[in-house]
Amino acid sequence: MMKFILLGFSDISHLQWILFGMFLLMYLTILMCNGIIILLTKIDSNLHTPMYFFLSNFSFLEVCYVTVTIPRMLMDLCTLKGNISLFACAAQMCLILMLGGTECLLLMVMAYDRYMAICKPLNYAILMNHKVCTQLVAASWISVIPVVIGETYQIFSLPFCGSNRINHFICDIPPVLKLACGDTFVNEIEANIIAVVVVTVPFLLIMVSYGKIISNILKLTSARGRAKAFSTCSSHLIVVVLFYGTASITYLQPKTNQSEEIGKLLSLFYTIFIPTLNPIIYTMRNKDIMLALRKLITKLFA
Repeated sequence: MMKFILLGFSDISHLQWILFGMFLLMYLTILMCNGIIILLTKIDSNLHTPMYFFLSNFSFLEVCYVTVTIPRMLMDLCTLKGNISLFACAAQMCLILMLGGTECLLLMVMAYDRYMAICKPLNYAILMNHKVCTQLVAASWISVIPVVIGETYQIFSLPFCGSNRINHFICDIPPVLKLACGDTFVNEIEANIIAVVVVTVPFLLIMVSYGKIISNILKLTSARGRAKAFSTCSSHLIVVVLFYGTASITYLQPKTNQSEEIGKLLSLFYTIFIPTLNPIIYTMRNKDIMLALRKLITKLFA
């Protein structure tokens, strides 16, 4: 069976143990912080609301996302080999695209939830009941699966008769397509269409939601009410800007304008750095989460 070689950070191999320690620390931070969020939303009755139901699902998604990429990177840094079978490469690409697409949709759902809470508060409890929330999360996960499987199959059906060295630390679409010796024009067009649908459309809907949210917040007469409304939305908006910013540059920018090293750097942001920041942003800027955490610590050490 054909094998690829992930070059990863071979150009700075003298820093392998520094990178290993840094990525391991980030991975453990992501697991711990997201695990705390999931635990708190389960055990604290004050967090049994749609917003925290979506947040716990988002935290679980983040754990899955980084687990697809970071352990493999750590192993490659240890061995400095980077060998990966065609099937394993295809599976990693499929999972990265599926989880990344789900994250786009889930961020859109979370924005919709904030829109309903702030713009339609009287009907919020009825419109965003547990059944509806579960259906929205399920739709976010399921809807991307057939599209991603189809796209991955199309890419790995291409002939790879040249170099097998992928200048990246993950099996992502741009670096893999560069190794195909057939005509990849159709695959590039398909990838761009999927990126526009999965990345751009949810982002535009999020911006529309926040436009309406900000308009409604500014109409509030109470300064305290405005501050509280902004605080519940600001964390999510920061995460949206960070995630969509790097994802858009990576997948929507013409490939001729993007060097391989810049592509790797951007991928580092949305595969490691941003998932590390996300739970910190959600916990440090959220009074309910911090209160629930203090209650839990008090119980444990009382």
